[in-house]
Amino acid sequence: MFLKKLKIFFIIVVILGTLFLVYSWYKNYQFKNNPLNQNIVEKINKKHKELEILTYQKFNIKRKIPVTVSDKMPSKLYGAATFSKSGQIQIFLNKKYFQESLEYMIDDVLPHEYAHALMFVKGNTTNQKGGHTKEWQNICKSLNGLRCDRFVNIDDIIIGKTNFF
Repeated sequence: MFLKKLKIFFIIVVILGTLFLVYSWYKNYQFKNNPLNQNIVEKINKKHKELEILTYQKFNIKRKIPVTVSDKMPSKLYGAATFSKSGQIQIFLNKKYFQESLEYMIDDVLPHEYAHALMFVKGNTTNQKGGHTKEWQNICKSLNGLRCDRFVNIDDIIIGKTNFF
């Protein structure tokens, strides 16, 4: 009798595990093959607007810097601020990481990259310290960036997901 119950329990666990795996695969497939949902886009736009306001208030700069979410970025990059020879500045955010941590992408990565873009606006295109100079850190902090001392770190996302309190 005990073995029969154990067998039924094992079959139920296997079925539930399989259903969970199929559901996870489907969610990943949907995220990868569809545009970001409107809720995420609205959060990005709201943060972008906040950054534009802070940029004007703190630095008297009123330049529009486009933000593009891309699924074509290398996996190791969360975001990038680019400066072309023609003077065009643009921020790219890696779509893949919005699935991992929406808050991290909006509260950390967007201000981080916006600070790089403002360095370009100010004419500072140095790559000293990977672009993370003291001036950049001060700009990032002025934009309410949460971690303005270094590159984006995967441990920040993991720690953020384990904070249950």
